[in-house]
Amino acid sequence: MRIDLSGKKAVVSGSTAGIGFGIAEGLARAGADVVITGRTAERVNDATARLQKAVPEASVAGVAADLGSADGCRTLIDAHPEADILVNNVGIFQPTPFFEIPDEDWENFFQVNVMSAVRLSRHYARGMKERDWGRVLFLSSESALNIPTEMVHYGMTKSAVQSISRGLAKVLSGTRVTVNAILPGPTRSEGVGKMLKQMAEEQGISEQEVEERFVRENRPSSIIQRVADVEEVANMAVYLASPQASATTGAALRVEGGIVDTMA
Repeated sequence: MRIDLSGKKAVVSGSTAGIGFGIAEGLARAGADVVITGRTAERVNDATARLQKAVPEASVAGVAADLGSADGCRTLIDAHPEADILVNNVGIFQPTPFFEIPDEDWENFFQVNVMSAVRLSRHYARGMKERDWGRVLFLSSESALNIPTEMVHYGMTKSAVQSISRGLAKVLSGTRVTVNAILPGPTRSEGVGKMLKQMAEEQGISEQEVEERFVRENRPSSIIQRVADVEEVANMAVYLASPQASATTGAALRVEGGIVDTMA
């Protein structure tokens, strides 16, 4: 199967690093014009330069905006009013005991992880519907189903994202616009890498040992028994963005190594 996204424009939120950057790179390699977004011009410029170097023939643009706010989403939309592919990837996470999570953190997580996707999907999916072709992807998580006790607020947002994805797919019933959620498990992204490094320093052991212990103690049901690579998640996103995935919509596709112990 050869995926060709030539002539398609993709907007990937939160794509200066980690899974978002990996998806942006995968889409660019498939021929799509890609818009990278991040909170600061410095990070956006660095990411666009890295992507252009990795895929010299790619058409790459960047927008610096805080997508956790309505104004930030408007900045992106004004700069790039139309897209054929929208990847709602931007998100934040922070391990915090439930009884120590203040109201402002619940609100911040909801605005960044959920409302950014709502606002961008509301705009871009409307244009896709009018043109009768499009792909909307929501980055959920295995934490949407397997709520982590150390990040209940994060799990809540990922459950919400998955719900919105299914609902929007039904809203677009009968069109050639598909909407799907991707559920990664622990992935070796920039954020997870920092967390593992910090844990290694605190515990006085190597990052590899921390990773192995983390999976064993926190995700014991993992079938692959390791943290996934960014590219493994990005590959799923590129497929779902492709014409070949035309009959896949309203789905929640797992790239979590079998952590969620159900077949449904």
